[in-house]
Amino acid sequence: MVELVKLWLACIRHLAAWPPTRCHSIVCVFCVCITCRLPFANANSLKVGFAQADITPDVQAEQPVWLAGYGWGRRATAVHDSIFVRTSVLDDGQRRIAIVGADVIGLQYPEVERIRAELPGFAYVLVASTHNHEGPDTIGIWGKTPFQRGVDSGYLDRVVAAVVGSVKEAARKLQPATAHFGAASDASLVGDSRLPEVKDATLRTIRFTAAAEPSKNLGMLVQWNSHPESMGPHNTEVTADFCGVTVACLEREHACPVVYLSGAIGGLLAPPRDFVDAATGERLREGDFKFMNAYGTAVAELANRALRGDSEVALTPFACQAMQISIPLANPLYRTARIVGVVHRQGVLWTGDFHDVRKPHAIMTPDDFAVKTEVGCLRLGDFHLVAIPGELYPELVYGDFQQPPDPAADHHESKFEKPVAQLFPTDKWMIAGLANDEVGYLIPKSQWDWDPPFAYGRQRPQYGEINSCGPESAPIVMQALDECVRQLTDAQNPAAPE
Repeated sequence: MVELVKLWLACIRHLAAWPPTRCHSIVCVFCVCITCRLPFANANSLKVGFAQADITPDVQAEQPVWLAGYGWGRRATAVHDSIFVRTSVLDDGQRRIAIVGADVIGLQYPEVERIRAELPGFAYVLVASTHNHEGPDTIGIWGKTPFQRGVDSGYLDRVVAAVVGSVKEAARKLQPATAHFGAASDASLVGDSRLPEVKDATLRTIRFTAAAEPSKNLGMLVQWNSHPESMGPHNTEVTADFCGVTVACLEREHACPVVYLSGAIGGLLAPPRDFVDAATGERLREGDFKFMNAYGTAVAELANRALRGDSEVALTPFACQAMQISIPLANPLYRTARIVGVVHRQGVLWTGDFHDVRKPHAIMTPDDFAVKTEVGCLRLGDFHLVAIPGELYPELVYGDFQQPPDPAADHHESKFEKPVAQLFPTDKWMIAGLANDEVGYLIPKSQWDWDPPFAYGRQRPQYGEINSCGPESAPIVMQALDECVRQLTDAQNPAAPE
């Protein structure tokens, strides 16, 4: 733009010597150049901003804080470390998006809709939860007893306000940036407690550096695939679990904010039950803060491996595609939780078409109850970010299905779902699990095993189905994701008119 102004001033000095018609032509040409140049000066230029907000509950207040993730009646007695919402806002000159990671068990879709209502002007707001098992109940099913709601509505309002505030703050801090994508794998850092053993052991990063100062880190996104439950079911102190340790390590080393996202954590993918502290050689076990710190530090070192090998990636222009869907609620425990008031969530009528989210559900007809949720995909230049509203099984990431499935599984003849990795032309993608909702485990239908006889000769079912909406959840979510990606592709490459 400066060069154009200089050119214009130079032209003015000579205009007096030119015929009027020629002067008019020069002015017109210059105006066309300005008009063409201005949009491209801002379009496709990446800016990024970061912010965070403390959402640590007051455990000394009269209102009890019930910790989520395990059984009932686990009341918080102290705060070990603070929990946060961490936010990044990205802008390409035409669209603005927000990516939020919250240190909670899950935020349901109605709360995300409340958040979005306060943030007009954003092309997409993605609110993901780490699935923290040592933070307050934000869903309802971990109260004092199975029949008492565990959510403090005032606290939930505070979380909603904190997300909105952090997004607005991050937007005020936008500055030009360059992005870098990295990945590193370590299967020893994640355990799978369900057969067949399948892992997504890859940690993925996006690092943002200042456009004018490449050595300066502005912030980063980190996605890892492990349940934040290193402190186990007997801990009563609020903590962000290992995720908080990982974030703190990276922020100290790289002098920038970090937004942490949980990826495919179904299966159940979690920290190994025991772990050797790399610094001391001590063997540590779940339920010990030393274990939590050692594991979180190891995950941070895996992130450092990814960062050391990262490379520049174009993150503009932005395109966003989201789809509201309905998932039939087959789980009788979830149905009961809603009926007795433990879970406050309106449903929609299940018509057999997951695209249909229009009709509200009547409480007197539980067999056709469905939850309305959302699947999304962001195409950011050469990179994709997938928004999955639950806990994705790792088979659904790379397509590592057991073939053939165990014949005792309820739907062992079901068609395999199309996995995430087959949706994109490169490996430059991330999965935001528990994004915009928490609908439970997303289990490949061919592995669903609720009724006897049970797979692998077991006398009882494996853990998973009890915390899933039902066997149709994964097929619906993966088909909806496939449709979102195809719609993005069609918009990028429109068919030629016949």
